[in-house]
Amino acid sequence: MILFLALLFVAIAIAGACAFVIFWPLALVHVRDRHPAIAEQLGPGAFLKPSALWWLLAGGYRQTRDPQFSGLATPARLSLMTILFGLVCAGLLWLWSLAGAA
Repeated sequence: MILFLALLFVAIAIAGACAFVIFWPLALVHVRDRHPAIAEQLGPGAFLKPSALWWLLAGGYRQTRDPQFSGLATPARLSLMTILFGLVCAGLLWLWSLAGAA
């Protein structure tokens, strides 16, 4: 049962990844077109750049006061948190299953 729940959390992480690949590129295009200072701060290749992802997780996009950008970045942030949550929970359950088998 524990491994089933771990697999379920992996599925939740995959669902978060699907949402992430929709909203984060749209948010980055919006940044490129309307917020050049932020685009310069995030740098090239910001899609999977750790500093850009940390900026997204920390909610750095809220400083722009652009409701259209927040409308794209907020779902990207939530989906990134869903990915991390799903993978952490799946890993913990997997470790728990190893501890129970020993």
